[in-house]
Amino acid sequence: MTDGPLIVQSDKTLLLDIDHPLSTECRRAIAPFAELERSPEHIHTYRLTPLGLWNARAAGHDAEQVIDTLIKYSRYAVPHSILIDVAETMSRYGRLRLEADPIHGLILVTTDSAVLEEVIRAKKIQPLLGARIDKETIAVLPSQRGQIKQSLLRLGWPAEDFAGYVDGQAHEIALLQEDWKIRPYQELAAEGFWHGGSGVVVLPCGAGKTIVGAAAMAHAKATTLILVTNTVAARQWREELLKRTTLNEDEIGEYSGAKKEIRPVTIATYQVMTKKKNGVYAHLDLFDSYDWGLIIYDEVHLLPAPIFRFTADIQSRRRLGLTATLVREDGMEGEVFSLIGPKRFDVPWKEIESQGYIAPAECIEVRVNLTEAERLLYATAEVENRYRYCATTRTKRDVVEELVKKHQGEQILVIGQYIDQLDELSEVLGVPVIKGETPVKEREILFNKFRSGELTTLVVSKVANFSIDLPDATIAIQVSGAFGSRQEEAQRLGRILRP
Repeated sequence: MTDGPLIVQSDKTLLLDIDHPLSTECRRAIAPFAELERSPEHIHTYRLTPLGLWNARAAGHDAEQVIDTLIKYSRYAVPHSILIDVAETMSRYGRLRLEADPIHGLILVTTDSAVLEEVIRAKKIQPLLGARIDKETIAVLPSQRGQIKQSLLRLGWPAEDFAGYVDGQAHEIALLQEDWKIRPYQELAAEGFWHGGSGVVVLPCGAGKTIVGAAAMAHAKATTLILVTNTVAARQWREELLKRTTLNEDEIGEYSGAKKEIRPVTIATYQVMTKKKNGVYAHLDLFDSYDWGLIIYDEVHLLPAPIFRFTADIQSRRRLGLTATLVREDGMEGEVFSLIGPKRFDVPWKEIESQGYIAPAECIEVRVNLTEAERLLYATAEVENRYRYCATTRTKRDVVEELVKKHQGEQILVIGQYIDQLDELSEVLGVPVIKGETPVKEREILFNKFRSGELTTLVVSKVANFSIDLPDATIAIQVSGAFGSRQEEAQRLGRILRP
């Protein structure tokens, strides 16, 4: 037994004692392969999952490194079953490889013929296969490149994809580093993606994922389709690309509810791409309308299911996913792994913070007690309505007023989920509110006023969770949210992390 900060349990959970002097060092060491589940005051809970271990393997970490890390920081002996499970799980990645073949087009190759025998017997795999070539190789229908990766992942045998990519239509793009310089980790992220061919870059909010996208475009030097969460995000991408690259306004198109421009670099919103007309996703043809050399998925953890289905058919295009978290509330992390690609690069939040690239964040929980009258109403409310009632009480509104007064003069975001609560706070505080129904033009005006300091307090709904650049926000007051959503917490905290 050592006095380490980590307790490794046989159910694959890792308990990190954050009051331990080595907790920060340990957190950095386990971040590449363990998924954070809960982070209350003193003990943070992580979990070892096959997908987390395979993502670590794809990013260059091997089983020996993972096991050494667990043993080094564990307070007690690491359960033998965990050591075996880590080694066995990570050894599964790369035992199957997809490769291009001049005769058969696409082949599945193994380093272990027993594994190939196992997978070709699976009913869902058989329709995707062609002729058996030898005991270690079988042909795959080229049109099923995405589908077979999904099916193999579900079987527990994630395949590495070495089948290559089409270059797309050439288009000159370069970074324009005149009054700024790309940060070292951004350069490493772009290179890690480019070397891997396709995959996901995970960076904290505020770390400059757009710059990584621009650097990837400079590597590709080809036509690029960028998918973003909303029109405001699309316009911010456009502004960044005009500022950071050699692209001019005529080369960048916006494909949204307001405009339908297809240019060498086209920025489209998820919303318009998944809009149905007569039961058909009319705009998904955009994927095929141009010979794209690169497709970028911003906030890839929000990628809608219809786009996943179409992405399965465009596996010969280079695909870059950008996100602050691989957690999806719908549990579809496996689809990101198999169709966009594995994690190619990530860097811990604290590491970027220590380099001064993002501001240090202090999270404080303010507990609000209910009055006697509120307690009575809570007790008699339907169970499904109790959380909302607690989230929107008058007492909480009064506390928000006090906090805004206390931090007067600072740039404050008040963030919540319930629109009636946000409308009330907007009225009480005498400040504007941005919500789903707020027109895009009005949103942009308010965001710009907030950035310039003309507006010091802004009330926002979940529309501001993603892709919104509010670099001067120093305080965020969260009044309500998606109750335990790790994805939402990461995004909201990111609104104040930009230095």
